[in-house]
Amino acid sequence: MAWLLVVLLVAVVCGFVGVLVKGLLWLLVIGAVLFVGALLVAGVRMGRAGRSTPR
Repeated sequence: MAWLLVVLLVAVVCGFVGVLVKGLLWLLVIGAVLFVGALLVAGVRMGRAGRSTPR
């Protein structure tokens, strides 16, 4: 789970740099894709963890 937080942090930093530095719009796009991907992975993991198998 810690690597997921690192990916989210990298995505946010890429997004800020992409917005602040002129000509680096592609970095904003990469940050957005990383952010959405990390959220999807977190959602899948939480969905699987909530289910319990009956015995």
